[in-house]
Amino acid sequence: MAKQQTQHTLKQPPVLPMTRQEMNTLGWDELDVLLVTGDGYVDHPSFGAALLGRWLIHHGFRTGVAAQPAWDKPDDVTRMGRPRLFAGVTAGSLDSMLAHYTAFRKKRSDDAYTPGGKAGARPNRASMAYTNVVQRAFPGLPVILGGIESSLRRISHYDFWSDAVRRSILLDSKATAITYGMAENSIVTLTRTLERILNETGEINIKALRPQLVHIPGLVVAGSRKDLPEDASILKLPSHEAIVADPKKLIEATVLLERQVHQNKDMVIQETAGRLVMITPPGPLLDTKGLDELAGLPFSRLPHPSYTERIPAANMIQTSVTTHRGCSGGCSFCTLALHQGRTIRSRSKKSILGEIKAITQVNGWTGSISDVGGPSANMWGAYCADDQSRCKRPSCLTPRICKHYRVTQRDFVNLLRAVREVPSVKHVRVASGWRMDLGLTDMQALAGLIREFVGGQAKVAPEHQVDKVLALMRKPGFDTFENFLQCFDRESKKAGKKQYVIPYLMSAFPGCTEEDMHSLSSWLKSQGWKPEQVQCFIPLPGTAAAAMFHAETDMQGNPIHVAKTDAQRLRQHAILMPDTGRPPKGKKQGRPKKHSAPDNRPRRRRK
Repeated sequence: MAKQQTQHTLKQPPVLPMTRQEMNTLGWDELDVLLVTGDGYVDHPSFGAALLGRWLIHHGFRTGVAAQPAWDKPDDVTRMGRPRLFAGVTAGSLDSMLAHYTAFRKKRSDDAYTPGGKAGARPNRASMAYTNVVQRAFPGLPVILGGIESSLRRISHYDFWSDAVRRSILLDSKATAITYGMAENSIVTLTRTLERILNETGEINIKALRPQLVHIPGLVVAGSRKDLPEDASILKLPSHEAIVADPKKLIEATVLLERQVHQNKDMVIQETAGRLVMITPPGPLLDTKGLDELAGLPFSRLPHPSYTERIPAANMIQTSVTTHRGCSGGCSFCTLALHQGRTIRSRSKKSILGEIKAITQVNGWTGSISDVGGPSANMWGAYCADDQSRCKRPSCLTPRICKHYRVTQRDFVNLLRAVREVPSVKHVRVASGWRMDLGLTDMQALAGLIREFVGGQAKVAPEHQVDKVLALMRKPGFDTFENFLQCFDRESKKAGKKQYVIPYLMSAFPGCTEEDMHSLSSWLKSQGWKPEQVQCFIPLPGTAAAAMFHAETDMQGNPIHVAKTDAQRLRQHAILMPDTGRPPKGKKQGRPKKHSAPDNRPRRRRK
């Protein structure tokens, strides 16, 4: 057995090793942890494998990466040998089914997270497929799932691609546990626990692990009632069988899971065929100090040097900086609040400027920072001034901004101005989406943002025009968008700039009718707009909107109209995007014609 590496004694490598030769160069005879990912390996903090890999090395654990391994044979995961503690498995930056299929269940022709942008480098249901190949390669080794696919499928969930309620991915994959959400703290605690057990007993027995795992925050573990901690505060979900029998039970389960994530105190349990899925309370999230420490690790910000083809996603984020985590909006169709949480955790100004300076030293620097932001750019520095554990709101911002929510818009604008003053930085823009309702709380700051940092295009998300649909989305009323447009036009003219609003719009959302889509279409025509970016709603696992889609009710159990078949969904989509095709004549249901994604060129707003 290899001698334990003590905390903070490992030197960060130029890149995480992917081969035995790279391990030898580092002087590592074995790995402590192997991370298996469905993405190509890019050594950038926006990629989960790179982020957690460097974080584990920072805490003294030798970590390597198997990126997009074959899933029909173990050769790619065995090339660096059996890891000493565990293998971590993630489908990558997207749910693998979303990465593979369009809103109309058509196979996508590309994958932005793969060298050359080629589709097909990861399997369907990648978390399950990779777990299987790791277990075949290393019998008896703990396999820990993580990333957004596993995090959002941690309880019974509606799966759009099979049109069925699937049980927890932990049970289907037969993995040892799931680390859900942003897992830096929980994965270090888990790794230290496995290290201690190995040192004390000389082996890691998966069956004997459960009593240890249920005390680690941020994990999902399968077991029975005897495994529950005696002092745990329990939040019981409807059983998997109850949800299958009654779709409305999925609404109930989703509400309760959202409450656990935000209130941060209960252990959630769900029964499935006599087994118990146990979700420990979320652990402490990285605060400003922790985020600064993580961001300060020596990421190269580049794809692994072994790649001969460019990775499109790496190009997009090479000169972008993430200022914070979490999203207070809690939009019902979005996975962010359930995965990252509604609580905003912000990096310090010093850390952000330090990363900007590091970017300017990377080979190929052009002088432009492509994005400074986050899930919603202008939430940097936001916090709750009340006791969050008592809050039952699903959103901090709708139906109106909570009186306890604090954020200063001018601080964000001043941060951008400081970024612009970094030597060799010529241009700074905010390419992330903005929250219009927050922007409108400080017109002076919003004017500065529009005049100085749009870069020609402002991405905002009105999503729809009909207020009853917006309420189901947990979005502000449409007058917010109209007020923002007036401000945008006025300030762009004052700056002497031709700038464009890029509105994110959505068709076929639960509760949306064809009449509602015609209402949106009429408004767009009245403005002289021809939309070129419209997303047909996809029910993403774990979200409130997916529960509404499946149950055909709102979150209070009231019946709503839902466009369920591809033909119904396509009819709504075609109201805004007539070139996407129409359902076959004479059929109420049918497969749509091939859907081609709209291009990303903006349309100037005409008077």
